[in-house]
Amino acid sequence: MIKKLPETEVVVIGLGWAGSIIAKELCDAGLSVVGLERGPWRDTASDFNVATAADELRYNQRQELMLRTRQNTVTMRNTASQVALPMRSWGSFHPGNGTGGAGGHWAGITFRFQPEEFRLKSHLQERYGAIPSELTLQDWGLTWQDIEPHYMSFERVAGTSGKAGVLNGVKQAGGNPFEGDRSGEYPTPPLAQPYGPTLFAQTARELGYQAFPVPSSLVSEAYTNPYGLTMGACTFCGFCTNYGCANYSKASSFSTILPALIRQPNFEARTFCEVLTVNTDASGKQATGVTYVDASGQQWEQPAQIVIVAAFTFENVRLMLLSGIGKPYDPISNTGTTGRNYAYQTANGVTLFFDDKKFNPFIGGGAVGMAIDEFNNDNFDHSGLGFFGGGSIRVTPIGAAPISYHPTPPNSPKWGKGWKQAMVNNYQSTMSIGCEASSYTTRSNYLSLDPNYKDPHGRPLLRVTFDFPDNDLKMASYCTNKVAELAKSMNPREIVAKPTQGHWDSKPYQSSHVVGGFVMGSSPQTSSVNTHLQVWGVPNLFVVGASAFPQNPGYNPTGTVGALAFRASHSILTHYLKHPREMITA
Repeated sequence: MIKKLPETEVVVIGLGWAGSIIAKELCDAGLSVVGLERGPWRDTASDFNVATAADELRYNQRQELMLRTRQNTVTMRNTASQVALPMRSWGSFHPGNGTGGAGGHWAGITFRFQPEEFRLKSHLQERYGAIPSELTLQDWGLTWQDIEPHYMSFERVAGTSGKAGVLNGVKQAGGNPFEGDRSGEYPTPPLAQPYGPTLFAQTARELGYQAFPVPSSLVSEAYTNPYGLTMGACTFCGFCTNYGCANYSKASSFSTILPALIRQPNFEARTFCEVLTVNTDASGKQATGVTYVDASGQQWEQPAQIVIVAAFTFENVRLMLLSGIGKPYDPISNTGTTGRNYAYQTANGVTLFFDDKKFNPFIGGGAVGMAIDEFNNDNFDHSGLGFFGGGSIRVTPIGAAPISYHPTPPNSPKWGKGWKQAMVNNYQSTMSIGCEASSYTTRSNYLSLDPNYKDPHGRPLLRVTFDFPDNDLKMASYCTNKVAELAKSMNPREIVAKPTQGHWDSKPYQSSHVVGGFVMGSSPQTSSVNTHLQVWGVPNLFVVGASAFPQNPGYNPTGTVGALAFRASHSILTHYLKHPREMITA
C-alpha cells in the first residue's frame, strides 16, 4: 500500500551536483524542498578520514562509491539487431551511489564548452556546408551569453582553479586561447604542475602550440565559496579519481553545498529512497509529485508543486521512460525524443617510455595537468578530413596507485621475474598523453527500456544501444596521430599509441561521460526539454543533467552540468514562479 505524504513545494530527485545546486538555490529563495537520494548520505569527515580515504582496494578495485549493480544496472549492445546483456560489474563507466553521485568520485576536470558547441549544427553548416547523414547533430537552443554567467556561478561554488584565456574580450597569456569570453577570472589560481605536465607544456610550446593549465576543481589554495564552505589546497596525494577527498580539496556536492543546505529548515533529505515514477495528472500535462520506495520496502507518494529530476544520465532517461513522459525514440521511423541522441566520449592516448626521465608518478591528482586545444572540436580546419570533432590533448598524472599502475612496454613478459623487472625499469620513467575527444550522435545510438531484464522492483532496466560511428573513429585516429607526433619531439625510447578503434566494449573503463537521451533544444520535435530544462508539455517538471546534451564535445561534462543546473534554478526563480507556464522565449 502506498502512503501519501503532505505536499512540498519542490521535490528533487538525486543529490549530486545538479540536484544539490537546484535544491540550495530554491531553498535560499524560501521554497520548501525535499531531496530524495537512492544511496547513503556522504560526509567528508566521517566517510573520508585521512587514514582510510587512500584505500585502493576499497575504492578503486571494489568501487565502493559506485552504484551497486544489484540496485540497478544497464543492458548493452552495439546494434539494434543484437540482444542486449546486463552489466554485472562497472567497467566502461562508473555511476555514483549516494549524495554527491558520480561527482563524488570524479577527477575534478572542469572545462567550459566553447561557444560554437551550443550551436554546433548551425556552425558546421555555415563553415562547411552539408553535415554527413550519419550524424544527428543539433543546436542546444541557447547562446554563450545565456550560459556564461551560470558557468561563473558553478566555478565559484567549486572554487575552480585555472587561468583565463579570454577575459572580457581580451586574450590572456597562459590561458586557453580557444575558450569563450569569460566575465571573470577563475576563483583560485592554477595548481602547481609536476614534471610530466611541465615537460609536455614546454615541448608543446616549442612546437607552436599554446599550452595552458587544465581547469581543475581541486583548489590550489584555501578557498571559501559563496555558501560559506571552506576548501583546503590540494596536496597531490594521488588518490582522487574514484575516491573521496579527505582534504576538502576536491569539490563535490558533499564538500561545497550539502553541509550548508542540510542546515536550512526548509530542506529535508531522505536517503536510501529510490524514486519509482514521476506522477502526472489525468491530462499528463502536470506533474503531481513522485512515488518512491524506502529501505524497508514501503512505498510513498510525495506530492509536489515542482518536480526536479537531477539524477545520472541513465536514470534521468529511464525514469522518464518508466513514467510515460515524452514519446520513446524509434530509430526506424526517427520519431520520438525520449532516448534520442545518446552519446559517449572517445578516449585516446599515447604512452611514452623513457630512459632518462624520472616522473615520480605517485604525485598527482585527478585534475592536475597541462593541455593544448589546437585539435579539439572545430579549432582546426576539417575540410577534406572526412570527419568532424576533436579532442582535448593533455597530460594529467592522476597518481600511480600500487595495485593498478604497472607500466610496461608491449613486448615485455606478461608474468614472472621478467614482468617484475620491466615494471621496476619503467615505473618512474613512463608518462601518458591523453586525448579526451568528442562523441557525435547518430540515429542508431539511443537509450530504451529492455524487454528482458528487470530491477529488484520489477521495472525494466535501461538498454544502451551504442557503437562508435565512423566519424568518431576517423577523428580518434587523426587526433591520436597528432599526439604521437608531439610525443616524438620529447625523444622517448618507445611510443605506444592507443586510439579508440573497433566496437564499443563495455568491459574496460573509458569515462563516465555518458550524455544525451533527454536532450534540450528549441523544438519539441527534436528535443525533450527546452532551454530552461523544462519538459515540453509538462511545465512544472524539469530534467537536469548531462542527459540534456544533444552531443558531446571534446571536454569533460561536469562544468556544463553545473552551469545548466544554475540556469534552471535561475529560470524557475525569475520566470516560472512569477508565471507558471512553458518558458519558450523567457
